[in-house]
Amino acid sequence: MSEQQPEMPIFSRTYDFLDWLTTASNHFPRSHRHTVTRRLLEAALNFLERLVEANHLRARMRLERLHAADAELDKVRFYLRLAHHWRWLNGGQYEHSSRLVAELGRLLGGWLKVTA
Repeated sequence: MSEQQPEMPIFSRTYDFLDWLTTASNHFPRSHRHTVTRRLLEAALNFLERLVEANHLRARMRLERLHAADAELDKVRFYLRLAHHWRWLNGGQYEHSSRLVAELGRLLGGWLKVTA
C-alpha cells in the first residue's frame, strides 16, 4: 500500500489475528504441527495474501480474489472449530478467535458489497 493511503481496517485486524493465532498454535500438540496446525496457519496466511492481491486489482479480478479470501476464512473457521473440539483451544481462546474471525468476515463482506 502506498504511504499516502491509510491502511484499511481489514489489514490491521488480519495482522492482529495472525499474531494471536501464531502464538496460540505454538501450544498445539507437536504430533499435529505438520498437518492440522500447518493447514490452519496456511489458510490464515492465504486469507491475507488474497486480500493483498485484491487490493491491487480492480473490478472482476478483485471480486474473484475477495471470494477466494472468503473461502480461506471458511477454512480457518473450520480448523479453529476442530482445534476447540480437540481441546487445543480452551473456551476463552475459541471465543476470542471466533470474535476476531467474525469481525474479519464482516469487514470482508463490506468490501465485497462495495466491489460487486
